[in-house]
Amino acid sequence: MSQPYVPPQAQTRGQSGFKDLFTGAGYLLRGVQWMARRPEQWLFGLIPALIVLVVYAAAFVFLAFQIDALAGWVTWFADDWSDTARKSARVTAGIAIYGASLFVAVLTFTAVTLLVGDPFYEAIAVRVEESQGGAPPEPDVPLLVQIGRAIKDTVLLGAIALGLAVVFFLCGFLPVLGQTVVPVVAALVSGYFLAGELTSIALERRGILRTERFARMKADRPLVVGFGAATFLAFIIPLGAVLLMPGAVAGATLLARERLAVGPQEAEVLAAPADGDSVWSD
Repeated sequence: MSQPYVPPQAQTRGQSGFKDLFTGAGYLLRGVQWMARRPEQWLFGLIPALIVLVVYAAAFVFLAFQIDALAGWVTWFADDWSDTARKSARVTAGIAIYGASLFVAVLTFTAVTLLVGDPFYEAIAVRVEESQGGAPPEPDVPLLVQIGRAIKDTVLLGAIALGLAVVFFLCGFLPVLGQTVVPVVAALVSGYFLAGELTSIALERRGILRTERFARMKADRPLVVGFGAATFLAFIIPLGAVLLMPGAVAGATLLARERLAVGPQEAEVLAAPADGDSVWSD
């Protein structure tokens, strides 16, 4: 089971929230570096991501063919407008639909890929932990319970992502703000939930389930947002979500191990890895 957790107000990290944003982003880089030293693990982690990519790519091709009809449907109120105004409204709607779809895709791609590739990413997380000094024992939870829990989390995340996508879609129509502030907020929010999905492997192995996981993430929000936002931005690059998924899992495992799974005093202590390297150099 998880260790007792110190509430946020009792913690003293000694770092500013701004610095923690960059520290969090650095965990993604460390995960990618870990994979770069072990290309066989990277190839191993690509398999489930490629499978899910094929399904998502087909969905986006279908969406591309339907985007004009969808844009016209959501801007029904512009039917009687002038040609220029109607086209502008529908172009804006098309962009907003695609942006909202991308937001949902990035969030659910991670959740679905982790669900499909659970044995792959569980194995990678264990190897990352072993390279840093040892992995916690496998939890004594029946396989069907683990699968059911993963499906429930995936469905819940999908519902949240869909709700947020609707909000960001509507906000996308706001002049100026919809094209500047809204995308930034969307990246930060989606990054937060991405981090929650990616750290779930290492934390659930320690008996830290969704409710407590998000409580710990809230206590270290700048760090988590930094990692998640960096991952989100990397994932929206074409093929980024596929190529970087193994590295993101490795980085999330390091983040969970060093900051989210321990108390505030322990978080500042560097464990000596089994291979003799500094934990911060991997």
